[in-house]
Amino acid sequence: MRPVLLFLLLLLALPGCHPRQPDDPDWLAYRQRFIEGGRVIDRGNGQVSHSESQGFGLVLAEAHADQETFAQIWQWTRHNLQRQDLPLFAWRYDPAASPPVQDLNNASDGDILIAWALQRAADRWQNADYARSATAIRQTIARQLIRQQAGYHLLLPGLQGFERDDHLVLNPSYLIYPALLAFARQAPEEGWEQLIRDSLQLLVRARFGHYRLPPDWLALYPDGRLLPAPGWPARFRYDAVRIPLYLVWGDTPVRSPLLEPFRQLWHCCGDRMPAWTDLETSQQAPYQASPGIRAIAGLLDSPPAPDSPPDPDEGYYSASLRLLARVAVRP
Repeated sequence: MRPVLLFLLLLLALPGCHPRQPDDPDWLAYRQRFIEGGRVIDRGNGQVSHSESQGFGLVLAEAHADQETFAQIWQWTRHNLQRQDLPLFAWRYDPAASPPVQDLNNASDGDILIAWALQRAADRWQNADYARSATAIRQTIARQLIRQQAGYHLLLPGLQGFERDDHLVLNPSYLIYPALLAFARQAPEEGWEQLIRDSLQLLVRARFGHYRLPPDWLALYPDGRLLPAPGWPARFRYDAVRIPLYLVWGDTPVRSPLLEPFRQLWHCCGDRMPAWTDLETSQQAPYQASPGIRAIAGLLDSPPAPDSPPDPDEGYYSASLRLLARVAVRP
């Protein structure tokens, strides 16, 4: 055997020369249940995937140093969801449809998650291709999805359908603050700091109902009025529950007034934590919050409440939120 080849074989056999395999059992269970060939699957919702689910998967794979799974998710996402005209991603993939992507409109939270995860992966694994893709997506979001109205710089939820004749439709949970802070550090000239400041100011005002909570979907009018967006239930529910997750992840102190309304709702009823509340009628869900929502609520305690053990029957979205909440407070 040639000396050089022998040296390489010996080198590969040394500890630390292979990529470290992830060993978190909760991540391994999530990966086995919800990720197939790089596609992150919502098994309780017709087996569909979204740019958001792909973004969640990328963020979690990077956080668990799972290089192989990260590469698979990115490959599937690029090949199946990336648009041809812009480095953004179609929001929904339905394997029962033909073709599986019926609507090329994007969802800006999915785009942000994907760009952020790619940049983190580029830094972790020194991958220039990931860095280039992250930059292209981030720059396109800055150019195509940020608008000004009523004195605010705002993030559109997507390219089409959210600029109405008399108002903008916004989704406060699409503001992924740790990602936007990372974008601001990397490219301060692109206006991310202004977007963060204005979005937080808007969030202070976007409070409705008994608990003064933001809705999933919000309408901003040119005169500055804010209302729950027409066409959606006026509820704090499955989108808006992510707002406190992203605030804490973005280093908002847990005792901040921004977080107090969420804490009050989730501590309202003893052990019976409601899954949602109606902001017009104060009606609460007749069923309890999922483990994922409970994990986010636990972030608002000081110190954070311990994570609940995984449930083998837990759905994709709850499991994603629970793992993301754990990553958010990881040192």
